[in-house]
Amino acid sequence: MMRAMIFAAIALQIVFSLAGCGSAPRQQALPAGATVLVLGDSLSYGTGAGEGEDYPSLLAARTGWNIVNAGIPGDTTAGGLARLPGLLEEHAPQLMLLELGGNDFLRRVPRSTTAANLRAMLDLAKAHGVPAVLLATPQPNLFGAAVGSLSDDAIYREVADATGTPLIEEVLADVLSQNALKSDPIHPNAEGYRLVADEVHAALQKQGWVR
Repeated sequence: MMRAMIFAAIALQIVFSLAGCGSAPRQQALPAGATVLVLGDSLSYGTGAGEGEDYPSLLAARTGWNIVNAGIPGDTTAGGLARLPGLLEEHAPQLMLLELGGNDFLRRVPRSTTAANLRAMLDLAKAHGVPAVLLATPQPNLFGAAVGSLSDDAIYREVADATGTPLIEEVLADVLSQNALKSDPIHPNAEGYRLVADEVHAALQKQGWVR
């Protein structure tokens, strides 16, 4: 009986150890005052809302981080890739939040090009010792927008899996699926950005970046 109990305890220990190996590691929380770079387009810039109502500003207020909002309306992944070296050199961020790709979809940029640019930005950040988080955006879909059912483009999950990058999913898609949260067909309003900030903050907290 004693030998059987010992074997059972060892077996349980092995199971728990294997389970622990398969769990996603939590990141180290960033302190207040840490510099965080948000590289994006109009959705990060805050088009459709007033000054200070963009989600990076709201996120900065909640975390105490120094968030550099490098969102430029109309920017593409190619534009972000061209801007990134200078931004990394100037700001030396401790974390990068990458939100780009929507304008690639609108301009029908080849998917392979968009994916390659996203990977290149993530690789460049990593080469500078800067961890990154990828924020998915929805694939433009007139029918989906009309019926309130947008979803993230699959390219973000593909890139996140290929690079081992944490991914924040279905945040912008959920907000942009609700007319009451939009200022126009493709941008949130102030309330929409507030909800984006809520969900991004919650996701970063779950990943371990926020205390």
